[in-house]
Amino acid sequence: MLQGITQFLQDAQHWLQVRSTLITKAGVEILLIALIVYAFMRLLQGTRGAGVLKGLTVFMAILAAGVVFVARQLHLERVNWVLTSLAPVVIIPVFILFQPEIRRALIRVGQNPWFRLFLRPDSRFTDELVEAVLSLSRDKIGALIAIERQVELGSYVERGVRLDSEVSAELIKSVFWPGAPLHDGAVVIREQRILAASCLFPLTDNPDFSSDLGTRHRAGIGLTEESDAAAIIVSEQTGRVSLAFRGQIQRDMDEKALRDALDEIAAQPAQAQ
Repeated sequence: MLQGITQFLQDAQHWLQVRSTLITKAGVEILLIALIVYAFMRLLQGTRGAGVLKGLTVFMAILAAGVVFVARQLHLERVNWVLTSLAPVVIIPVFILFQPEIRRALIRVGQNPWFRLFLRPDSRFTDELVEAVLSLSRDKIGALIAIERQVELGSYVERGVRLDSEVSAELIKSVFWPGAPLHDGAVVIREQRILAASCLFPLTDNPDFSSDLGTRHRAGIGLTEESDAAAIIVSEQTGRVSLAFRGQIQRDMDEKALRDALDEIAAQPAQAQ
């Protein structure tokens, strides 16, 4: 019996030695396939942040490219087959999922001969926006206007009231007029159109800002801390105009300073969030 056990162990050792390369290769393939499946499931998992979803998409693309390279170098047929079969299934949902971003990018490319990603606002848009802000400032009517850039503000728009109208001074003033149904909240501008009104933004909890900043100012700063948007704030108490951008605020702005700041922001590339 002892001899039989010894022979079995020797046979098992010999089998492992012969098959070790195949087992290692199979183990690597299983691990890579499991990693791809896990990453894909993470991509499909619901998430509130569009930036997170986009980040996962970029991660998936880089991961897939790396795995394809490794699979071809090591002749991992199973992994290569999985990626080849999965790619057509994934590409179509990705295009559907990011259709708005793709459409906006194509519009920008078609409109700008230098293929820049960011358009400077046209003079009419700037004139109407600045006129509205200055009028609200003179009348000391509080207002908060967010200008969306690359990071979409869809989660805030969903809780507001959709308008989807051209930017006009009269419309902006009527929205923020005291007692108007939509005056309590913020206006969101996307692609030089008023997308929604009565939107609520998160308040900044940065203790470095002055305690005299009101809710509108803190909401404007809070939005720019979580996105690359710019926020124009009109104080209800003083009528002063402020501009929040990238977590900072510039206060007591006149017409020239506001125009210059809007032009400068429009020319700046968006930063990853």
